Amino acid sequence: MLVLPRPAAEMFAVMLAALASGKGVQVMPVDAELTTQQAADVLNVSRPYLIGLLDEDKIPYRRVGRHRRIRVEDLMRYKREDDQRRHDAAGELAQLGQELGLD
Repeated sequence: MLVLPRPAAEMFAVMLAALASGKGVQVMPVDAELTTQQAADVLNVSRPYLIGLLDEDKIPYRRVGRHRRIRVEDLMRYKREDDQRRHDAAGELAQLGQELGLD
């Protein structure tokens, strides 16, 4: 019998649900580093847009020669925070719509 810690079981449940709905899943260490193109793909944005985020210090990175590398952990933190900002903005718009009687 294999006993898994609860966080591991939850992670597998999320992964299996994604796979069942036809989505791809990647597993990598949080200290892994991505190229700018890989990071842009994770965020589903263009590489130039991602470079802008890096230049504005919105996502930490380091240089390896002329190339930039972004830690997965930093990228996922930015993604969570950006998702929360979008969620909050949508909630504010919904509330404003109700106050104006536009619902």
